[in-house]
Amino acid sequence: MVNAPLDETPPTAPGTAEADWQQWGMNLPAFSLDGCRRIVVVTPHPDDEILGIGGLLSTGASSGIAVDVVSVTDGEAARMPWRNESPTELAAVRRAEVARALVTVGVGIPPVRLRRPDGRVADFERELARELVPHLSTPDTWCFTTWRHDGHPDHEATSRACASACEETGARLVEFPVWMWHWATPGHPRVPWDRARTFPLGTLHLHAKREAVACFASQLSGPPGEEIVPPHVLAHLVRNTETVFV
Repeated sequence: MVNAPLDETPPTAPGTAEADWQQWGMNLPAFSLDGCRRIVVVTPHPDDEILGIGGLLSTGASSGIAVDVVSVTDGEAARMPWRNESPTELAAVRRAEVARALVTVGVGIPPVRLRRPDGRVADFERELARELVPHLSTPDTWCFTTWRHDGHPDHEATSRACASACEETGARLVEFPVWMWHWATPGHPRVPWDRARTFPLGTLHLHAKREAVACFASQLSGPPGEEIVPPHVLAHLVRNTETVFV
């Protein structure tokens, strides 16, 4: 996740309260990992995989499903004025954070780094799609990635590239929202609720996810109101369920 979704509601604005989503209920059909032999999660920034589907990854890994992670960028653009490190230094911090987080959810293999520039994934979308093909060519692979209308250009370009690679390889594409919970509202017409599914998290996997989320200090800490991921956004991402689009 980088420092701002380019939609109508910036992260510093209140957005939709988590209480509103909970009151709405989100009575969605269940999502199952039955039939999945390998998960490849492709995310634009190191932390999107945990924030979006960290509990699902924990569940899959503990069930014996192979899990591989591809980080399109190193997240070097997610800097705030009060931080002193250079983009190169922040990239190193974020790589270390995601490595710890993945171990916490039971995924011991560090991400494959594609090293595209943070904030400019769309400039390399076609090349990215070609680069992803070898990662998605194993039979029974499910590709998880950010939603193609999530409200951030890197999230959307990554999803489009994954869709293209999945079309070529036959991998199953599953998208998940991150910023959508902030700018959308219950029943929002831009959200494909007919394709939405819910994945309930058991106690152990929910705990693992929340512990993993805490690894991303560079994104969660800071003066009140100046965090990259402020508390009112984070509240949407540490529920006892996760949502995907199929």
